[in-house]
Amino acid sequence: MDIRKELLKEHSKAQINKICKYISNDQECFDELMTIFFTAETRLVQRASWAVSTIAEEHPYLIKPYIKRMVKNLKKNAHDSVKRNSLRIFQFMEIPVSLQGELLDICFDYLITPKVPVAIKAFAMTVAYNLSAKEEDLMKELKIILQDQLPFSSPAFKSRAHKILK
Repeated sequence: MDIRKELLKEHSKAQINKICKYISNDQECFDELMTIFFTAETRLVQRASWAVSTIAEEHPYLIKPYIKRMVKNLKKNAHDSVKRNSLRIFQFMEIPVSLQGELLDICFDYLITPKVPVAIKAFAMTVAYNLSAKEEDLMKELKIILQDQLPFSSPAFKSRAHKILK
């Protein structure tokens, strides 16, 4: 299968599932998908990020070699789908200690930036919570950010924030 062509063919859950089934747990095929994920072609990257997220949930070991690069990628002007799907992956993963501070800063920035879409904020909130759970000072900082954002937030943000603030 030509993964690039299949990603361009159609933007649907069925197409993503077809690609994910083909790649399954094959590291070489997944590496090809990740090469596409890190390209500059916006439409292709959007679609690849959906497949990457789906595969990483089932086979998290495939994504481990790419965690550092994905964190760096979040600092760029990545498309919202890339941010959303990357954070979706990170919420279920053990993040290397060397990247935790950088990723936490990114999540905090997403949480305080008004124009960041709610789905990205929700995943950023979960990742920030996971990274802060063992550090009382970081947890306090997260809770302050969430409390400051509550009056201006969507119902989805408020729902997730209240779970963390309990």
